[in-house]
Amino acid sequence: MSDGLRLRVVFFATETGREPVREWIKSLPHEEQHVIGSDLLAVQYLWPIGMPLVRKLEEDVWEVRSTLGNRIARVLFTVSGTRLVPLHGFIKQSQKTPLADLNLARRRLRELKRSMG
Repeated sequence: MSDGLRLRVVFFATETGREPVREWIKSLPHEEQHVIGSDLLAVQYLWPIGMPLVRKLEEDVWEVRSTLGNRIARVLFTVSGTRLVPLHGFIKQSQKTPLADLNLARRRLRELKRSMG
């Protein structure tokens, strides 16, 4: 990788080619898109990185913790080689990562691993 980048972002894609995390980010207000993009960029340059920006949730799943004014966003991701793969993004409503959000990231991780053979 050039320019000091340790990881490159490759969005998770469904079998139909949709990129749900990219779509979710694009649905947010421009300022919030910028904050999440900047946080992802920091992870790309500084990997491996820990708190307060990144927290490991379980084997192969981490979260980027973005503060959006009075809201908090999370992007759940995995790292595969030199790729950072965002699996799921959401606005956090409670202290704990909701199980439904974690399960969605787990499901997408399994799909990703299957597609990579």
